[in-house]
Amino acid sequence: MIHSLLKGYTVVLEFPVEWEDMDVFQHVNNITYFRYFQKARIAYSMKTGLHKYKEETGIGPILRSASCRYKYPLTYPDTVSVGVKIIHLKEDRITMKYVVVSHRHQKIAAEGDSETVMYNYGTGEKTVFPDVLQQRLLAFEQR
Repeated sequence: MIHSLLKGYTVVLEFPVEWEDMDVFQHVNNITYFRYFQKARIAYSMKTGLHKYKEETGIGPILRSASCRYKYPLTYPDTVSVGVKIIHLKEDRITMKYVVVSHRHQKIAAEGDSETVMYNYGTGEKTVFPDVLQQRLLAFEQR
């Protein structure tokens, strides 16, 4: 069941729901979902070479926006799988989609998306997405 909910996501990570993730209302605090997204985004960056390209050239991704839609409250104890994939790749940005799936409840707990732009860390300005990275990401998504 969980695998069908993650179908099409190119990077999937698994995390335990920690006691300290919960808030006064006895469910996982909203900021935790953004941490799940961030961890998935970083893993994606490492697997595709975005991080390495930034180290070598000074050009890399920077987060422009992120959103989350909460569908089912997570509580401790549980384990979640977090999937990420690119849904739009444009000249200067990528849009990623995320899903958080509860193992205990076998359902989607949250969905989200983010927009990342390419940024020249040397000049402090937005830039276009290098062709070599566009091709790498397209190949990664189609594997």
